[in-house]
Amino acid sequence: MNSEFALRLEKIENILRSFLPEQTNKDWQRLSFGTLDPCVTDTHITHLISPCRNLLDLGGKRWRPLLLVLCAELASEAKKYSTTEAASAVEKAIKLTPLVEFAHTASLIHDDIEDEADTRRGKPATHITYGLDTALNAGSWLYFEATTCIDALDISENEKNIFYALFLRELRRLHLGQAMDIFWHRNPKLIPSVDEYTAMVRNKTGTLSRLAVKTGILAGGGTPEEAEKAGFLAEDIGTGFQILDDVTNLTTGNPGKKRGDDIVEGKKSLPVLYHLAENPNDKNELSNLFEQARNEGIDSPAVEKAISILTDSGAVQKAAQKGNEIICSKSLELGSIYGNSLSNAKTLIIELFDSMKKA
Repeated sequence: MNSEFALRLEKIENILRSFLPEQTNKDWQRLSFGTLDPCVTDTHITHLISPCRNLLDLGGKRWRPLLLVLCAELASEAKKYSTTEAASAVEKAIKLTPLVEFAHTASLIHDDIEDEADTRRGKPATHITYGLDTALNAGSWLYFEATTCIDALDISENEKNIFYALFLRELRRLHLGQAMDIFWHRNPKLIPSVDEYTAMVRNKTGTLSRLAVKTGILAGGGTPEEAEKAGFLAEDIGTGFQILDDVTNLTTGNPGKKRGDDIVEGKKSLPVLYHLAENPNDKNELSNLFEQARNEGIDSPAVEKAISILTDSGAVQKAAQKGNEIICSKSLELGSIYGNSLSNAKTLIIELFDSMKKA
């Protein structure tokens, strides 16, 4: 890992721990809940914290909060801030990183419940470990808890409202994308268009990238127009990584997951759509394989048969190429939104995405 990434990630981890502590304290409780009845103890609060903290501690690349900070640096460099002003902007960005990482963690808890997934990051999914009711409640709470980092900032109420409005809009988009995905994978015979798939991913996955970049640009002193432009590029980059994630699911298998679990869940990923666009007569066969896999589970022979069909037609490779093309072109555009001159933040943004693509 680039040593410059490591330095920033250490600061990010410290902030995440402070806003989601293993042991609560009075200041944290007051920020999160206000004044509580004396009978409410850590024993009660731990049923919110522990499921979320456990998943957060299992890992994750943390690329979204890192991107948020790098975009703040990119904007502050373009504004030619003094050293003190730039440091203040970056500090603000670091303090806002729970917005994206907590929202991401909450979405994973809910996603595993909705997909009936058993594992996440190589361990039992949160609802398996803590129970469906506790996991559902804790995941919902974490979406709201993320915004306490805005409340804790020493900035004007108007600026706080800007970050609040941004966060809430992107979260609404995330849930729209999830609604589209659930609708399709609950109906084995229903095949969306490539455009519909792209729109779904731009909302479900791309919106957190968009949130990270727009928050970073604004924290770094960028204008709303600059943040919006950067946000669209980030949305595309997030889409590219989701495409590669779909490909990995059908090849080596995603870390902590079993190869082909997207088949079991009935997900209409880009390889499926590419294959059916060129082989429409295979629609019934693939739909039947999806249904068989859902009924029989991950060890069903239908899983490997479906993967073979998608691989042999070249659809998996075509999707991988598309994902890589999106990431390469859009990350370069993102790094260059303030011009083509070289800057440290631009170099690091491009390097970040390049390293993730190779991982």
